[in-house]
Amino acid sequence: MRRLLLSASLALLFAPVPALAQAQTGVQEVVANSSGDTFNISAVNELLAQGDAEAASGDLSAAIDSYDKARNAARSLLSFYRDLSGAFRGLDARIPRAMDAKGREAIQALASANLRLAAAYRRENQAEVAVPLLVEVIKLMTPANEDGRKAYQQLLEIGFVSIPYNAPAPRSN
Repeated sequence: MRRLLLSASLALLFAPVPALAQAQTGVQEVVANSSGDTFNISAVNELLAQGDAEAASGDLSAAIDSYDKARNAARSLLSFYRDLSGAFRGLDARIPRAMDAKGREAIQALASANLRLAAAYRRENQAEVAVPLLVEVIKLMTPANEDGRKAYQQLLEIGFVSIPYNAPAPRSN
């Protein structure tokens, strides 16, 4: 009986998790295909540029697809950078600093993807899909940031919020 339980436990431990593996592989394939087998912010920026070109040509459904892929890739990168930063915290300060910097780039890319995706959905008259994206930008960037202010302004234009936010001018150094 013990042997059977041990065998079953080991089988479960080493069994692949198909949903997670497929989701991560899908994002990696999208990013790898767009940037010469690399999984980084440059690949996300390429997807954003591709979406911009598609939106400019009037192909909003393709643009939405590209922006959504960029969004998912940026979200995955952010998660991986945070995990690596946490794993090395207290062991080697250089690695968490580098991962935190890469994480900030991923957050900026995620906010950019959300703003572009929300704008595309607004052009498709789907404001209800744009609202959560814009709220996420504000959570990521705060209203004190330019992207956060843009997101709030769009929420105002949609009619989701009714109080204008008059942000103070950014301080120059």
